[in-house]
Amino acid sequence: MKLKVAFICVHNSCRSQMAEALGKHLASDVFESYSAGTETKPKINQDAVRLMKEHYSINMEETQYSKLIGEIPAVDIVVTMGCNVQCPTHPSKHHEDWGLDDPTGKPDAEFKEVMKDIERNILDLSHRIKSGTL
Repeated sequence: MKLKVAFICVHNSCRSQMAEALGKHLASDVFESYSAGTETKPKINQDAVRLMKEHYSINMEETQYSKLIGEIPAVDIVVTMGCNVQCPTHPSKHHEDWGLDDPTGKPDAEFKEVMKDIERNILDLSHRIKSGTL
């Protein structure tokens, strides 16, 4: 049975959405990916949607939407994105914070850097789960 991983930030509109999409894209053989926040936005960040389509051919708007923490199932691992304020919490066996800056409203280059950081972190998390070091 695969572990369940929740990527959480306040608005569930940008970093956590990219992490959910990349988790599904890069590590679905190892864990199930979810994202959520303490608040929602009407739409996923449109720069994130555009850049994820360009770089990974992932259309987040087809399968994802902004969700509250109470809308996701119980999870094994919680990853907070780096909230710069009080991060939301959700019960889990393991918690880690990736400390990523929110690229909302910033140039594409900053979005791409955050996307690459998320990709590296997803692959590292997947490796730690597979190797039993988590």
